[in-house]
Amino acid sequence: MKLAIIGHGKMGRLIEQLAPEYGFAIHARIDVNDDLKQAAGADAAIEFTVPHAVVGNIETLSEMRIPVVVGTTGWLAGMDRARTSVEKHGSAMVWSANFSIGVNIFSKLVREAARLMENEPQYGAWAWEIHHHTKKDAPSGTLLKLVEEMKAGGYTRAIDASSNRAGAHPGTHEIGFDSAADTITLRHSARSREGFARGALKAAQWIVGKKGVYEFQDVLFTKER
Repeated sequence: MKLAIIGHGKMGRLIEQLAPEYGFAIHARIDVNDDLKQAAGADAAIEFTVPHAVVGNIETLSEMRIPVVVGTTGWLAGMDRARTSVEKHGSAMVWSANFSIGVNIFSKLVREAARLMENEPQYGAWAWEIHHHTKKDAPSGTLLKLVEEMKAGGYTRAIDASSNRAGAHPGTHEIGFDSAADTITLRHSARSREGFARGALKAAQWIVGKKGVYEFQDVLFTKER
């Protein structure tokens, strides 16, 4: 399968390194100021760029009917426009705030914990994360998604959310519930970017030949018929 890499920074280079393990040959490497049309003929594309470029990239790839995996965060205000383009052109997209398989399993655990806390008013809740100092969005898309999962699980009380940016930290997310009697802490810590790259490549394998807009949890938890 032929893969186009959109954004050839640290993530793009790691995806290139790991791609052969997932059955991909690199068809195009497209970075800032390169013509996205170089992706023509690819079986899938993986996009790790910057928030302001995402929707335009999705639109161009959709016009070429190249399924795209979007790993960039901080662009979801443009989701309606992106979805419209994908559906109009009969293309496909997988997006996620975080392509770590572990984080997506963690998200399900957080939702279940919130459900169990729904009728336990003595517990307050917090959500916290830390990333490297170059990460552009704070709070992270992952933390916002985790808070959404807590609310969807039935936790209707206030959730205190906070973020830190420092050093080269690849990312830690923590959800906690605290009462006068005890504390419950759920935490996921990334050791490197490799988990994100592998998740994106898994999604790229899955999206080939499909149409529509999906989240990474569809890739992980939807049984094929």
